[in-house]
Amino acid sequence: MNILIEYMNIEHLKKIKDKLLNEFDMFWNENVLKTELENPASTYIVALDENNDVVGYAGIWQPIDEAHITNIVTRKDKRQQKVGTLMLEKLIKIAKQRNLESITLEVNVNNIPAINLYKKYKFKEVGIRKKYYYNTDDAIIMTLNLK
Repeated sequence: MNILIEYMNIEHLKKIKDKLLNEFDMFWNENVLKTELENPASTYIVALDENNDVVGYAGIWQPIDEAHITNIVTRKDKRQQKVGTLMLEKLIKIAKQRNLESITLEVNVNNIPAINLYKKYKFKEVGIRKKYYYNTDDAIIMTLNLK
């Protein structure tokens, strides 16, 4: 599968807005993503397949000299095919190009594939947010120092 990563725009969002719940788990809804695209502190990317269909999206917030990964979401039928890996690599590259100090994220303690991916890229566990997801699951806070 050939994947192209590019910056997300409103046209990408229009393509997936009706698919967010069923195909992407509805991590964030259309209105939140639209607001993120308008936020100068946010950067979003999409993963496009050979048919130019959006198969994933990811974003970062950039408060001053660091990046915070808001989400990395892969379409359900494209998971375990390295789409998330490609988006993570692009977010790290963006952060390095901007000369940022670090990247931080939260990941559900039960999301072992994601935790392993972040560890592969040298993210370190730095804390826990209790009942962060759905007021039941804890989140692991992970950070990658870029300097």
